[in-house]
Amino acid sequence: MSRPPTTRRLALAVPAALGAFALTVLPAAATSTPAQIATSKTNGVAYLKSLQAADGSYAGTGLSNEWAFSAFAAAGTAVVDVAPGGDTTKNARTVYRNLLSTAGWPSATPVVTDYERATLNAYAAGIDPARVSASRNLIADVYGYWQNAEAGYFGPSATYNGTVFAGLALAGAKTQTGVRRVPQALLDKVVTRIRANQHHDGGWDFQKAEGNPTRLSAPGDVDMTGASMAALCAAGVPNTDADVVQAKAFLKSKLVAANGAFNALYGVNTNSNGWAVAGLNACGINPQTGDFLTTLGKTPVDFLIAQQYNPGGGFKYKSTDTAPSAYASIDALRAVAGGGFTAAPPTPVTAGAPKWVAASAFTPGTATELALTVDDGTGNLKVCAVAFTATAATTTLGDVLDAAATSATPSGCVTGVTPSSGTGTITTLNGKANSGSQTWKVSVDGSAFAAASRGRTIGVGDTIALRWGA
Repeated sequence: MSRPPTTRRLALAVPAALGAFALTVLPAAATSTPAQIATSKTNGVAYLKSLQAADGSYAGTGLSNEWAFSAFAAAGTAVVDVAPGGDTTKNARTVYRNLLSTAGWPSATPVVTDYERATLNAYAAGIDPARVSASRNLIADVYGYWQNAEAGYFGPSATYNGTVFAGLALAGAKTQTGVRRVPQALLDKVVTRIRANQHHDGGWDFQKAEGNPTRLSAPGDVDMTGASMAALCAAGVPNTDADVVQAKAFLKSKLVAANGAFNALYGVNTNSNGWAVAGLNACGINPQTGDFLTTLGKTPVDFLIAQQYNPGGGFKYKSTDTAPSAYASIDALRAVAGGGFTAAPPTPVTAGAPKWVAASAFTPGTATELALTVDDGTGNLKVCAVAFTATAATTTLGDVLDAAATSATPSGCVTGVTPSSGTGTITTLNGKANSGSQTWKVSVDGSAFAAASRGRTIGVGDTIALRWGA
């Protein structure tokens, strides 16, 4: 992801506001009880709240702590309820949404993981990632990195983690009603690539391994194994699947009996443990029983809680560290709370604060994007972000397809549509014509597929899937 690998994860200085509060006695090691987990969550949330800047921000230029939003959500705290000094005008959700809505975000040279990270954390914060604003659609931003020449990869295939986190983001960031918004055909392509990158030892790492015998024979990495198995399960792969079972066995082989830690590529550390536990959580595998309860009675959750300062709530990166780390605390809390790599937003306690915020309409004259897939029924899936300038509060499917023919990233999503005008039923798309019961159908935001017509109304942030078939 956009965070550095384990060796380069920085242990941050303890915020002055915490003082000695954060550096109090660590708990005694024991198999973690529900009460201990509840205390860890409470104290962990308090520590992450202390990381908020005076302006309400967690993200911006330089080092970013917005991953705290996924940890807050997993622990049952609504991000809109996190405000410096109780100033609700500076709540973390509003500040983050404003940041994502700026034209200059994320940078002049963005990469796909910028948008995947934002998708996962916006969702956890209660910001519909497809409707951050009338101009910002994070789902479309991710779609724009689809690799036509290597279907299923997002971003350069050599950087495998971009594809893993595309799977996590697109499968995990559901609609406001809890429906998966992207078509299964897209997720199946991602699953195929994840499977192809699994090393012979059952693990994965940050680099592409597909088609490379040397890389496939190299040792896997605990961190990316957790993320990869989570992506598989988020896409609908069951935890009884052979590749998930192999991943589970890989993690079991790295378990340290004495303390429940995983012996990661760069040694025992909190971040790697957090990613591994998040992967187990995402696949519905209990990290405190069975294969993950050691012969000495320790579990990965025990190790994480043993890394926590109480009552300060921060977590150390290494056992020998003398101060908590922001990233370690985020990864650990999310895992201890039972989360994967994102979580649905909890109901806020702030009076009048909605669970979700989202743009409700296009703004005429404003450039925007929509996410589009075209499945011709032969496995030749097209994926793209369609750019256009809105002329009204809504648009039509016909206008989106016309725009896709000239303004799609990547190009080639739409090469032609019949009829070319009007509001009638779409009879031919990309040279493939309706034939009997085999016709073009459309789904919006995961709805049931229905007959596709040019006049179908399309709203801001709609995720559009076209499919030829019965």
